[in-house]
Amino acid sequence: MAVQFSSTQRAVAVGVASAGLLIGAFTLGAGQGSATADGATGNAALTAAEAAPAPGAARITVTGTGKVSGAPNQLALSMGVQTNGTSVAAALRQANSAVRSITAVLRRSGVAAPDIQTSGLSIYPNYSGSSGVPDGYQVSEQLTITLRRLSSAGSQISAAAHAGGNATVIDGVSLNLSDTSALLASARARAVAEAKATAYARALGRPLGPVVSMSETPAAQPYPVPEFAAPTASRAVGSVPVHPGTQQLSVTVTVIFALG
Repeated sequence: MAVQFSSTQRAVAVGVASAGLLIGAFTLGAGQGSATADGATGNAALTAAEAAPAPGAARITVTGTGKVSGAPNQLALSMGVQTNGTSVAAALRQANSAVRSITAVLRRSGVAAPDIQTSGLSIYPNYSGSSGVPDGYQVSEQLTITLRRLSSAGSQISAAAHAGGNATVIDGVSLNLSDTSALLASARARAVAEAKATAYARALGRPLGPVVSMSETPAAQPYPVPEFAAPTASRAVGSVPVHPGTQQLSVTVTVIFALG
């Protein structure tokens, strides 16, 4: 027997069916959403685990500086002559003669030939008035001399200046350490001993691991320390007083330790 529905009954049946479909879709979507959320959490945890540093990757970087002092044992003298003449030849002849006298005196005083070096030569015209024509010429010759016995350096400088006469020009002196290897080795040892990381590792509650790397800052050039100078002037009559004083060398090292 056929069943007939009124228009009102058909409307109610359609509404009930639609509601059922909506409920089913919501239930299915909720289940899928829960699975996706769980999957996302798992991926995030995996990424975090992969990004975490491996054991022993932590580092501590420390620096240490070692300083030592030594007494200079040689003197570098920069000196020369300056002459004037009515011609280039005349001025150059006078300058050459003065330099030969200086060199001879230094050689007789015990300075070795390799320790006397020509370091400069210049010739300039001299002008007076506005004529533009030179009325003379000036010649300068420079020497760099290494004096290896400080006890004799003062008398050697005086003798050289006397030999050059009124043409003598002294530009300056510098006191040097001829060999810094032993001093640098001592400074390095002090710098390494100063680069301590144990206290930092203990503060972090981690055992200190082995040295990963160590680098050294280029050693500074020796520099004088006047306040610690111990003057030892030459006693030769008429000699230039020479006060060696002391020079300081400094080494800085950077050490990277691993943490256990």
